[in-house]
Parts: sequence; structure tokens; C-alpha cells
Amino acid sequence: MSGVVRTEPLRGEPPLRVPGDAFSVVVLLQGYAEPEGVGDAVRADGSVTLVLPQAWGPASGHREPPPEGYEAKTALEEAARGPILVDTAGPWAREALLGALAGQGVAPGDVTLVVGTHGHSDHIGNLGLFPAAALLVSHDFCLPGGRYLPHGLAEEQPLRLGPGLEVWATPGHGGQRDVSVVVAGTALGTVMVVGDVFERDGDEDSWQALSEDPVSQEHSRKRVLATADVVVPGHGAPFRVIREASAPETEGLGNSRPDLVIGDKEPTVHR
Repeated sequence: MSGVVRTEPLRGEPPLRVPGDAFSVVVLLQGYAEPEGVGDAVRADGSVTLVLPQAWGPASGHREPPPEGYEAKTALEEAARGPILVDTAGPWAREALLGALAGQGVAPGDVTLVVGTHGHSDHIGNLGLFPAAALLVSHDFCLPGGRYLPHGLAEEQPLRLGPGLEVWATPGHGGQRDVSVVVAGTALGTVMVVGDVFERDGDEDSWQALSEDPVSQEHSRKRVLATADVVVPGHGAPFRVIREASAPETEGLGNSRPDLVIGDKEPTVHR
């Protein structure tokens, strides 16, 4: 990645809504990971984000499931016409999730697509609340009732769900099958909901220990930082990504801004 990149927290408490041209993004529940007691015990839960099509409203009613013979591309685009939930938190957050959805005027039966960024329990622990929704969990896509469809998702081949709305393959944290949701055209630019590709803003000293494939995850993190204006991480507050032009380097002086990292490395945030 060229130039200078820095990050800063996005102010606001959940539900945090970012309106968009075709889709709005609402961070319903903010994930967390906090040490508890002695040893290495951690209390954690994943972020939950709602993506709402501008054309959708509670009066839209429930959609019929796609008929037999639908291909994955058509089925995904159809599912994206209604509310999309990205991750569901753990089962211990069931009531909090239902309350957060209700606060947006969304019932569980209104949700037409659930995207699970990866298969850990703190991210997909409430799939059972949405039996009428299509599911894209990691790279597995199925329609209600358990009909699985191939789709061809790969790092060089994202899944397009609608105008400015895509699912990217972002491997690393949970292995080779993690995914992220990309929403372009919002009031804050491109929002990426990335699961645990980023645990939180400023996680440079900790993410590797939690990664099943650090090399792939580092590549995914660079792709996110090169694209996103706002990142919704798995276990912390959303943050902005700010790209600035590099100043010409003066020989012998090095980097005159120690709070920023230049070149292919990730930004290190100093508060």
C-alpha cells in the first residue's frame, strides 16, 4: 500500500447508523474482548451489523423464498433486497440482538440474508433466530431449508449483491474461508464489516496470536486498509481509515511523523 495511512475512532454509540445511496449500515451491537480473572480467560462477543436497502421498509412484507432452479448469483441478489445481518453475536446476546433489531423496526422474520464472517461461536451463535433467511456463513451459501448453492467466491472474485454491495473473501483469522461485507456509497464512503480481520482499532500487537493464518490475514488487512473509509471490526468500535499523500522523504531524516507508518506496513495508531 502506498502513501500514509492512519486510523481514528468513529465517534458514536450503537446503534450507529451510516446512511447510504442504495444501502445504509447500522452497527447494532459493538463487539468486545476483555480479560477476565486470572490466566488467559477472556469474555468476548462479536459485533453485529445491519445493512438496510433504501427501498426496504417494514411494510414491504415477507418475501417468498427463491424458486427451485435459482443460481447463487440470482438468489443472493434477491436475498439482498431485504435486511441483511452481518454476524449474529453469541447465543448469550440473544435478547440484546432482538432488542437492537426491534429498535430499527426489523423483526427476525424480516431478515432475508445473514452473512457470517467466520464460523466462531461469538459471531454466528444466533443463526437459529432466522430460519427464513438465506445464509452465507464463510463460503457456504444456502437457501432456507438447507439448499446449498455454489457461487465461486474467491479473493479475486467477490460476490456482488447489489449496487455498491459486495462480499469479499478475506482469509486469515479463521483460516481460508473468512468473508467481509463491503458497502460503498455511504455518507462516510466505503464501509467494510470485516469480522475478526481486525479485532479492533489499534490491534497491531495482538491479532497475530489469534490468527490461524497470519500471512493471509496480513494480506487481507492491507486490502481492507486500501479500500475502506470506515471499518467495523469484530471486537471494538468502528474506526475511520484516513489516507494521506506521502511527503517526499528527506535523506537522513527518516519519518518525521512517528504516529504514522509509511509503505507496505499497517498503520500504528498512537492516541
